[in-house]
Amino acid sequence: MTRKDFLKSLLLLPLLSTSMKLKELDKMTSSLSKTSKMPVLFLGHGSPMNAIEENEFVASFRQLGKDMVRPTAILCISAHWETKGTFVTAMQNPRTIHDFGGFPRELFEVQYPAKGSPELAQETKKIITKTEVKLDEKWGLDHGAWSVIKHLYPNADIPVIQMSIDYSKPAQYHYELAKQIASLREKGVLIVGSGNIIHNLRLVAWDKLNQPYAFDWATEANENIKKYILNDDHQKLINFKSQGKAFELAIPTPEHYLPLIYTLALKEENDKIDIFNDKPIGGSLTMTSIKIEAS
Repeated sequence: MTRKDFLKSLLLLPLLSTSMKLKELDKMTSSLSKTSKMPVLFLGHGSPMNAIEENEFVASFRQLGKDMVRPTAILCISAHWETKGTFVTAMQNPRTIHDFGGFPRELFEVQYPAKGSPELAQETKKIITKTEVKLDEKWGLDHGAWSVIKHLYPNADIPVIQMSIDYSKPAQYHYELAKQIASLREKGVLIVGSGNIIHNLRLVAWDKLNQPYAFDWATEANENIKKYILNDDHQKLINFKSQGKAFELAIPTPEHYLPLIYTLALKEENDKIDIFNDKPIGGSLTMTSIKIEAS
């Protein structure tokens, strides 16, 4: 198919069934040169209240959504879906999960009615060979996903699926698994890791949640992590448990940190890195976020 013929075929898309499969789109575009790679994101999601509050972090997410090429679909790895084994959501209409307590009713009333993508779920299952990926029909979109994606794409008009984090596996396993979904970047899929690089709720200074404040150990860990990220020193980040006391305090449990590992695994040699929202809150949390894109 020539590029001219392809452009002509776009005019016919509204007449096609909305159930067109990804593989059919692949056939249509297979003779064209590869599409530009989509960026990869790690978003520090912080408090669920960021879903409804106005602050510099969500303003940055909104601008990010405006600046990026519009994706065909989103695959999110959220800190808030831990499972034994690896799952991807495969329902057509994922529910909005309010997986938290003690917040205002307004937050529980938020809905993010993005469609799912059974086709992308099947594609993800197919390309991962490191483990058996199971299709999930029950989960939906937890707040690690919708509380940030709603700022990127407020109209909820892009399909979203989630991939779970196998809590029984070490960081090296997750890094290697993430590399197997790299081809999705060339199919218009935006891959988003959602967590927090520094995340120790037990040590939060609650009286300083509304101001930039970090304990010394949090600053030390955050600066070292950023240095390793910019130097492509992924092995030190994978071996975070061997990086000393500051890392131990910064990452007491791995679920909010591992989405970063997924994001970094997808970085290619010539990709560039942009670090943004790089501020601490409450002493023991950081909103540090990362965008990786082709240079």
